[in-house]
Amino acid sequence: MERTYVMIKPDGVQRGLIGEIIGRIERRGLKISAMRMNVIDENDAKEHYSEHCEKPFFGSLISYVTSAPSVSMIVEGKDAIKSMRTINGATNPSEAMPGTIRGDFALETGRNVVHASDSVESAEREINIHFKDDETNEYTRIDEEWLYE
Repeated sequence: MERTYVMIKPDGVQRGLIGEIIGRIERRGLKISAMRMNVIDENDAKEHYSEHCEKPFFGSLISYVTSAPSVSMIVEGKDAIKSMRTINGATNPSEAMPGTIRGDFALETGRNVVHASDSVESAEREINIHFKDDETNEYTRIDEEWLYE
């Protein structure tokens, strides 16, 4: 089982795409084991996007991602990282295939609806930025008895 971090960015939340995106994740066979909606703290955003700190768009990226609520998720499943990157589509929406989240909904690279970790190392780093240890338990196996209590 592999874990990855997925974010529905502020434009996806503002456009009412949360349910559509979650549905695509679940229909793919992946499980959401943790989820929260909040406005990301500026320091967390800077840590999350630290690899871009020297790029000219860094300031506007941080301003955007902290401007309104986003949805943070831990997604689990076989090849979860690769699967989520495929579901999301290319970073540049003009290069994203139809049927992907970005291909269907994103308008520009700076407002491309979703983020997903690109490696196991990035996933763990990003999960640790956005979730506390007690929020990252694995809930992928539901006990049937619990459902009916």
